[in-house]
Amino acid sequence: MALYPKLITDALTQVIYPGTKKNVIESEMLAGDVRIDGEKVSFTLVFDKESDPFMKSVVKAAEANIKYACQQVGEPVEVEIHTSARQAPRPEPDKFLPGVKNVIAVASGKGGVGKSTVSANLAVGLAMLGYKVGLLDADVFGPSMPKMFQLEGFQPYAEHIDGRDLLVPAEQYGVKILSVGFFVDPNNATIWRGSMASSAIKQFIGDANWGELDFLLIDMPPGTSDIHLTIVQNLSLTGAVVVSTPQQVALADARKGIDMFLNEKINVPVLGLVENMAWFTPAELPQNRYYLFGREGVKQLAEEMNVPLLAQIPVVQGICESGDQGSPIVLNYDSMVGQSFLSLAQAVVTQTNLRNANQPRTQRVRTDAK
Repeated sequence: MALYPKLITDALTQVIYPGTKKNVIESEMLAGDVRIDGEKVSFTLVFDKESDPFMKSVVKAAEANIKYACQQVGEPVEVEIHTSARQAPRPEPDKFLPGVKNVIAVASGKGGVGKSTVSANLAVGLAMLGYKVGLLDADVFGPSMPKMFQLEGFQPYAEHIDGRDLLVPAEQYGVKILSVGFFVDPNNATIWRGSMASSAIKQFIGDANWGELDFLLIDMPPGTSDIHLTIVQNLSLTGAVVVSTPQQVALADARKGIDMFLNEKINVPVLGLVENMAWFTPAELPQNRYYLFGREGVKQLAEEMNVPLLAQIPVVQGICESGDQGSPIVLNYDSMVGQSFLSLAQAVVTQTNLRNANQPRTQRVRTDAK
């Protein structure tokens, strides 16, 4: 009794691909026909990507099932299984974001200082100045951008480009946006290990169609974490903008954040500091300033650390209201605060140009760095 193709395909129906819970035939993983040459059987299994975590186990199971099926009918067999990928491999980190001119991290030493509000308004402000802008919400455990840009209902999708399925960012107010918030239930906590969060960030960097951008802003999580390391290991950052309030407890953490970027192993230029909630000005008394969290603490820190003070943003009720309504307040450019954020955007452009003119390209942190 000679070998025949149906014997092989029947054996493959017993091989389950864990990713779909279906067998490899149902999952359309058999590419082309089964080839039989005497006692030799060969065919190709196609996976979604070269790094498929189930590839080795599926190939071993397929080989074992075919040998068992042939043994039952008394036929010796030699099995040769080739593999291929539907998805072209992700490029090496040095080739990430080929169309992006400047990548800027917006960071803070601690939470609650308004970093995401600054990120959103800075991104829109740069777009209003005529630049092509993207915003990556890397604050995995507290993503704010879907709400701040009125994109809570956005359904992510991918498009096939050059053999790869790439995520398509949302677009609002002239800014391209990707956020973990597009992929999780906003009412549930995101309970991920650090490796899962880092993997998501790598996808947003390496598997997304950002296109041509003048600036890609990254809204970082507060503090210093695995995600910060993932970003500096995978991207050559142009620089960092550090946000803090003037109170001493925030300044202590901001100092640590600045030190992280300037650390000799990371060596990312700090473009400047932003003093958020610098003072309170009531709407009915627009000339008055009340220093609720201390006076000019960030300005003093900037002088101490020898980095520019990019802006001082006051506490105004409209900032919170605009963020909650999904319409960053910088869009109201006639307002005092709108002008403050536009001035911040121009200051970031100026410092970026100075940095690029006077300093070499930042080297990403190598994973084998000691």
